Amino acid sequence: MAPCAEALTGKPEGDGVLAQGGERVFASEHDLPEDAVAIDGVVYSLRGWNHPGGDQILLFGGNDVSVQYRMIHPFHAPGVVGKMPKIGVLESYRKDYSFGSKFEKDLIEAVGKVVKPNQRFATPGFCMRLVFYISLYSVLMYSYVVYGSSWLLCAALGVSQALIGLNVQHDANHGAISRFPVVNEILGFGADLIGGSKYLWLQQHWTHHAYTNDIERDPDAKSCDPFFLFHNYPHDSPMRKAFHAFQHFWMLPILSFYWLSSIVSSEAISVTHISSKQGGMRFENSYLKNHRIQTWLLRAFYLACTSLSPFYHHQWHTALLHVWFMSVVESLSLAIPFALSHNFEDAERHPLDAGNGEPVDWYKSQVETSSTYGGKVAGWITGGLNFQVEHHLFPRMSSAWYPYIQPVVSEVCKKHGVRYAYYPSFFHNLFSTVKYIRDVGTGAIAMKKKN
Repeated sequence: MAPCAEALTGKPEGDGVLAQGGERVFASEHDLPEDAVAIDGVVYSLRGWNHPGGDQILLFGGNDVSVQYRMIHPFHAPGVVGKMPKIGVLESYRKDYSFGSKFEKDLIEAVGKVVKPNQRFATPGFCMRLVFYISLYSVLMYSYVVYGSSWLLCAALGVSQALIGLNVQHDANHGAISRFPVVNEILGFGADLIGGSKYLWLQQHWTHHAYTNDIERDPDAKSCDPFFLFHNYPHDSPMRKAFHAFQHFWMLPILSFYWLSSIVSSEAISVTHISSKQGGMRFENSYLKNHRIQTWLLRAFYLACTSLSPFYHHQWHTALLHVWFMSVVESLSLAIPFALSHNFEDAERHPLDAGNGEPVDWYKSQVETSSTYGGKVAGWITGGLNFQVEHHLFPRMSSAWYPYIQPVVSEVCKKHGVRYAYYPSFFHNLFSTVKYIRDVGTGAIAMKKKN
């Protein structure tokens, strides 16, 4: 924790109170400057030094990033923080997760023997797939815009956009493709070329990774509330309605609106992710504001290609149906793999409740809130997202390496008694997810826990 306030002297100035040595004491993370972050109670400036991951780190300015920092730097956390200029201390901060357990150390050591930290980026095979997915998307989009849409072309384009989302932009925005930040930053805009937004994705996804299945702070845990429940609310929660008992029947129809929800979202205007903000993260700094124009221009270009061009080639009703069909194919191809990741039988849905008031081992929490299914082939299609346990433990490692570290991750989990959910195939995981969604809707899991 930060030093006690009584031990610090000074008068208010700017955002904090001046302490001995010229450092400031910030009462809470909401008082942090927009170009500074707090890590374990110490406030660091994001200016005046070169971050290996590039200027994109400024997106997180003004936040306590203690969890995100250790999550991103499992192999070299002390080395990076030592380069950051210290400007003060955070008087009080929330510490729900702990780091440095024997489980974490054994896990990092075992994985480090399989993949050296400096080799964690994309493999030649991954790069070949990357070129194929980008080329496929480019050819299909060109045909769609220039020659007109068709049912077959809409289906193919929907799948190709999902492949960009699952493979290209996902690894890029995790900083996992290349050691050169500019490569990751450019490829990260693949999110904007499939109907999303790179900057909204970064806000949502990194928050989700830090606080997986924490209903207070994980934006994905409540993404469909109140129409559809992913989270296992208590048995007497007002969130659960009678119609939720049948929600497993319309899980796929709900997921089919994923594309449309991104397109019509007002967040594309503000470029601020609302659920992440509600969870305590602040994304209102000048870095984000200065990059909004990129989001707006790319959004306009994408909508012109996918949503307006069909009306040039077809009658309005045919064009509308083609756009809708393309959106459904993309939505299901993207949303289903993500839905399986943290919603399955025996998934840990209340990770902080297991701590009995004490901080929870973050690495243990990541394993028990995630699942892994299949092997290499599924990984080629999903960008390694079938190895969700491995991805959440090492999010800055290229997905191409997950099949290789999976055996040692499973072995270390078994050694430490950490529950590791593995399914032989996509369909085994899907079946478990549907059962979980049904039981969440009926309240069966909540009642079982109560009894």
